[in-house]
Amino acid sequence: MTRKVLFLCTGNYYRSRFAEALFNAVAGRAGLAWRAESRGLAVELGVNNVGPMSAAALRWLSRLGIATDACARMPLAVEPGDLRGADLVIAVKEAEHRPLLGERHPGWAEKVEYWHIHDTDCAMPEETLSALEQKVRALVRRLLG
Repeated sequence: MTRKVLFLCTGNYYRSRFAEALFNAVAGRAGLAWRAESRGLAVELGVNNVGPMSAAALRWLSRLGIATDACARMPLAVEPGDLRGADLVIAVKEAEHRPLLGERHPGWAEKVEYWHIHDTDCAMPEETLSALEQKVRALVRRLLG
């Protein structure tokens, strides 16, 4: 049986989408019976997001040799069923996402694993994507147990 990890960020455009694509590639290569999906907690805040996914994230994935054809969908807002259907939920920045979870999805803020990965307001793409890559690879190792 395949288990599911759900990555959350604010706009489902940059960090969570990158984590989803990277996780699925790395977990697939490792034979891990997990798949990732991603969603946004406040997609409407991504007014400057152009297209389905961040160009910086797409370039990083391409540099890693990861196909980006699965990244063509537009950002999606998280729904209660997405949260309930996941075996593990990871929000990529606690300071940003814990309040949104508490406000928009009561009862979930304490059920989520939080990382501390900055968005473009606090870090350059190289820093953010490198940190996310390290966290995702460590997560796959952890789940391989």
